[in-house]
Amino acid sequence: MSGIYYEPGASTHDLPFDPFKACVVPRPIGWISTRSRGGVDNLAPYSQFTNLSYDPPSVLFCANQNPDGQRKDSVVNAEETGEFVWNIATWDLREAVNASAENVGPLVDEFERAGLAKAASRRVKPSRVAASPINFECEVITSIRIPGNSAEGTVDVVFGRVLAIHIAENVLDARGRIDPVIMRPLARMGYFDYTSVESRFEMIIPGDPRLLAGLEGAPGRR
Repeated sequence: MSGIYYEPGASTHDLPFDPFKACVVPRPIGWISTRSRGGVDNLAPYSQFTNLSYDPPSVLFCANQNPDGQRKDSVVNAEETGEFVWNIATWDLREAVNASAENVGPLVDEFERAGLAKAASRRVKPSRVAASPINFECEVITSIRIPGNSAEGTVDVVFGRVLAIHIAENVLDARGRIDPVIMRPLARMGYFDYTSVESRFEMIIPGDPRLLAGLEGAPGRR
């Protein structure tokens, strides 16, 4: 089958835009809130975000440096205070998510800039997005920096353990399961494109059902 073949950094793809990010889709958005040592709240979305494990629940977010080589405020705050909050980004909140992505100074409160109400966290100091239906309060496990070919290509990876979880009742279905179609969580595509979850289907892996507990969320698991 004919198509595009290239080796990043060694050969060209001859396409009008770099296709790499458009290949890895959809990517969940890490809408990360932090608080500086000086008490300024920060909020920013990161499309390089995922969960790591469920026992204990752990997540990570990745933040590329700014073109001038400055690290993102989310990384600085998380490293200095040891805390952050993940807020799920939804279709209803898409304009606020986009507004909080603007590159502004560390003394700017993106909650206020995006017109978002804050909710107090219980285990950590950073505020939660009150309108976001799911929030994870996290403590930093560690962070690493991966050098890039440019200042902007250098990335900080922040790992966090989830200490507390908030779930709005209106995103649960009749069986008490989180319904992503109700929430319509946002996901990042390539270029300037996004998508949201509007459908789902179920597939159960064949074999020993005892091995599926971690996948489906076993009843009674803490």
